[in-house]
Amino acid sequence: MQLNIERVIETVLYVSDIERAAAFYQQVLKLPAMVANERFRAYNIGNQSVLLLFLEGDSVNGAHYPEGFIPPHDGSGPQHIGLAVSKEQLPLWEQHLTEQGIEIEGRMRWEQGGESLYFRDPDGHLLELVTPGIWANY
Repeated sequence: MQLNIERVIETVLYVSDIERAAAFYQQVLKLPAMVANERFRAYNIGNQSVLLLFLEGDSVNGAHYPEGFIPPHDGSGPQHIGLAVSKEQLPLWEQHLTEQGIEIEGRMRWEQGGESLYFRDPDGHLLELVTPGIWANY
């Protein structure tokens, strides 16, 4: 049997203020929270993947649980993630972000027909709303 990776399940961003980040991702990006505690938040992304927000520095020692151990992880500096939206939704998202006072930092039209809209979260992470037509598989 051939080994296959099917998809990315989790993506992590590290934030300096978990409550401020949670407000942004829930109120501005309208993401439904799946788990919320003092260490991290988990958000459902289209019923296909999970965006995790971890408090910076809180996971550098790993996490011991009765069920097992999660090894140390952390990150710093502005990171980047792309979030899928339909071509029809992109202008509505741009209007919504503008109404929320979010600066649009860049736009891109890709050769295969996709479009991207770039902006930042409160921790400076670069977020991209992207429509189909930027990659061979999207």
